[in-house]
Amino acid sequence: MPPTPPPPHQQRTRSAAVAEPGTGRRGHADGAQPARGGQSVATLERGLAVIRVLAEQPGGRLSRAELARTCGTARATLDRIAATLTHLGHLRAEAQDLQLAPRTLEFGNACLTASGLTEALGEPAHRLADELDESVSVAVPDRDGARFVVQCPRRRAMAVTFHIGDLLPAERCAPGALFAADWDEEAWERWRRRLEVDPHATGFLALPPARPHRARRTAPNPGTEADFAARVADARRTGVAVDDQLVEPGLVAVALPVHGPHGTVVCAVSVVSHTSRHTADSLTAHALPRLRACAAAMSERLAAPAAPPAAQGPPPPTPPSPATAAQPLTDAAALRAAKDELGPDFLQSLARGLAVLAALRVPGGMTLSQVAAATGLSRATARRLLHALRDLGYVGTGSEESRFIPLPRVLELGHAAQAGLTFERLATPHLADLVRRVHDSASIAVLDGTDIRYVARVAATRVMGVDLGVGTRLPAYAAAMGRVLLAGLPPARAADRLAHSAPAPLTRRTLTGLPELTAAVDAVRRDGYALVDQELEDGLRSVAVPLRDRAGRVVAALNVAAHAAHRTREDLRHTVLPELRATAGRIETDLTAATEHHPTAAP
Repeated sequence: MPPTPPPPHQQRTRSAAVAEPGTGRRGHADGAQPARGGQSVATLERGLAVIRVLAEQPGGRLSRAELARTCGTARATLDRIAATLTHLGHLRAEAQDLQLAPRTLEFGNACLTASGLTEALGEPAHRLADELDESVSVAVPDRDGARFVVQCPRRRAMAVTFHIGDLLPAERCAPGALFAADWDEEAWERWRRRLEVDPHATGFLALPPARPHRARRTAPNPGTEADFAARVADARRTGVAVDDQLVEPGLVAVALPVHGPHGTVVCAVSVVSHTSRHTADSLTAHALPRLRACAAAMSERLAAPAAPPAAQGPPPPTPPSPATAAQPLTDAAALRAAKDELGPDFLQSLARGLAVLAALRVPGGMTLSQVAAATGLSRATARRLLHALRDLGYVGTGSEESRFIPLPRVLELGHAAQAGLTFERLATPHLADLVRRVHDSASIAVLDGTDIRYVARVAATRVMGVDLGVGTRLPAYAAAMGRVLLAGLPPARAADRLAHSAPAPLTRRTLTGLPELTAAVDAVRRDGYALVDQELEDGLRSVAVPLRDRAGRVVAALNVAAHAAHRTREDLRHTVLPELRATAGRIETDLTAATEHHPTAAP
């Protein structure tokens, strides 16, 4: 992340506006000044506030009425913002509630990709975690806090549960002391103002709730200026910072700085443990030698010369998305189509601003011309939106003033809230929407040996329904999802799976001969879907399509299953299949966003 000085900061709280310290007037919780540039910029600001407030709620969910009150926005305005964000795929509307959708990860993904830190430092961080058998984190400075950009947790009952994107106050974590060692007086004064307004750091949502009785610590009162200044002085003198239960009782950590090409502290790498395993002193003694080697290796990686960014023209392409996935609304034609569909409820300025934010994913930053080319916007519009995002604290300039880069604050736009997303949580809302449209059960399965295994499912409400749950296994050769998954394999591997399946007749219609099954799988590979008619069970028909990952590989299959008395083959093919493909596209779009920096969301 670049060391560009951000705008004045007071830490965010659960409300969108608070009294600014020392001014006696209303202002933004983060201290950034309202963006200038007219109504379109104000609309972008309000839209970002909606995403930010939802990201602060448990489950990323809030009623429309409460969201309007929290954001200080008129209900009619909120409804237009919600309609636009829902159309873009960043929110999901359920009755009177609004909920963050996985596609909000696109903004944080752009920020992480542009920083280059995840790619450069992820491998040595994971290696260190394996060597020490302890959790390892990498954090960057973000105003007067430390924001995580790499997390390597260990699987234990007592495990660190911070996510990429979480923000901790500088005075309550080891990296914060390292970052504060380089603060100037203006930065210290911003920190003092924030401490005056929020002395217990309740606005930092990654912190656990304060407890009246805390464990004994080396630092008895981490919230005071004297204590923090003393720890900062130690960090400046030794180059090491220790967290002895500053975050919460039982958590200890030791951190070292990682330097960039010009000797500046770019980030900090921490080893984190629990007092059931280590004291702060024993963790430091145990981890410091390997931690020093890791920090040095990370600094070498960041100091390695990088290829200069392209002078002009569009940025390098992003990793490929599935062909069926919905693409971002980043060109003029798509924006016009959305405007035609939603009418006055579609806020074009909000859509354009979010497109600019998601496009800023090139290490070293992007020029105005590159941003305009990547989004299909005019230079004047792109400039206005970039300056608005800069005023709001989401965008800065790189080493070259002509290049724009996303700042770590972008990660507060739902990234931490969505970072722990599982595939079942990602897919289930889409299955529920599909079931509401087709009135039959929908499922997702993966290939497991010669079987399929259900990983997500939503059942339709019927007297006579298909009764299969998550975890159910079925023979792949006789199931529509199985044939889709086999067709996603190279032909030789698919033939091998079929040969080891020992196909047996489950009904009088079941295909069991290897030539017949091979031809059926080849047909799925050609047509892009499978329709199985009462081969698995008498009376059961199913149609299935593939789900592809970021690289276009088939990783799962999606189906709709129905009783033969309810659906003919033609009905499945002509009525259900288009809905099935549209749902697959939406799931693939969310999966693409969710797995760019969080592979655990994959099925």
